Amino acid sequence: MTSIIHFDISAEDVLRAKNFYEQLFGWKIEKFPAGPVEYYLIETNTATGERGIGGGLAKREKDYQKITNFIQVDAIDEAIAKVKELGGEIVEPKSTIPNIGFIAGCRDTEGNIFGIMELKEE
Repeated sequence: MTSIIHFDISAEDVLRAKNFYEQLFGWKIEKFPAGPVEYYLIETNTATGERGIGGGLAKREKDYQKITNFIQVDAIDEAIAKVKELGGEIVEPKSTIPNIGFIAGCRDTEGNIFGIMELKEE
């Protein structure tokens, strides 16, 4: 079975994007020590202690097709407020997914689109 094992976020201003995602989700983002380009590794497991999908953050060099990743949050209303506070914007308002929870579409400080989801407690 295959599954997503990594994601990349491209940014015009890498340090601004790093700050945005660290503050929004509590991710640990550190510079990768080797390689021909400036690259940061993202650990998504710092908020819950559980292992999450790893990612990367680098300077945007090409206009690749965008892929939307959805990040689970505990409280979508709080996450929406924090996105706005950190300089992002909501591009798709909060809506209900029956029997699942809530979803919203966001744009980060670099123009990347991502989604947030609050899952219904079972």
